[in-house]
Amino acid sequence: MTTQGSVTLVGAGPGDPELLTIKAVRAIERADVLLIDDLVNPQVLDYAPASARVVQVGKRGGCASTPQEFIERLMVAEARAGRHVVRLKGGDPYMFGRGGEERATLRAQGIAVDVIPGISSGLAAPTSIGVPVTHRSWSQGATFVTGHGKDAASEPNWQALAQSRLTLVIYMGVARVESIVAGLLGGGAARDTPVAVVQAATRDNQRKLLTTLGELPVALRESGLGSPSIIVVGDVVRCADDWQDLAAAAPLQASA
Repeated sequence: MTTQGSVTLVGAGPGDPELLTIKAVRAIERADVLLIDDLVNPQVLDYAPASARVVQVGKRGGCASTPQEFIERLMVAEARAGRHVVRLKGGDPYMFGRGGEERATLRAQGIAVDVIPGISSGLAAPTSIGVPVTHRSWSQGATFVTGHGKDAASEPNWQALAQSRLTLVIYMGVARVESIVAGLLGGGAARDTPVAVVQAATRDNQRKLLTTLGELPVALRESGLGSPSIIVVGDVVRCADDWQDLAAAAPLQASA
């Protein structure tokens, strides 16, 4: 009789493999099967045993993606076959990573599941350019929000977010930047509110843009930055390493 296996949802961090937790590395080292997202740095697989089977199950907006239902069925099937399945997710499994959905499905099917947190790009991206998401002089809190909801009814209320006066850390917002800016301005946000965009945070090809909310759509288009990127909106961006040097530019320029 085959002993049932298990599933571990592992946060692979924002890109730099050195930002993996020790617990994440140990889980990868024990894996029989690894289901890996597009945003996971392939170098993470250096910790996997040579015998492990690697399955690419990428999900990217605007690109061909592996259906979520297929991923969940595959995890269940592999675990029932007695294998230790590691689901590798960029960032943190529970931060816009569908980890909550996957854990619920696995538990409903009687599959043992563990979750190992990872450093989210929403924290790593601002940190990588010297920006704290909270600061006693600038912001008493931060809101982490997706740039688009599952459907029209779940779209973020940008006007209300603007009125919160908290730092906004926006995931998956590049494609919706014009409507996001319009909503924030409509909610009373100032056009000169500092903004940072960080692409490929913590990777060798990381790039950033420092600008203001009113200039963001044009500056982003001219910078050439795209997905995956994190957008940070708020006065904390004044802490960025290059803010003072670039503040006089119009618009502020992208840099490596």
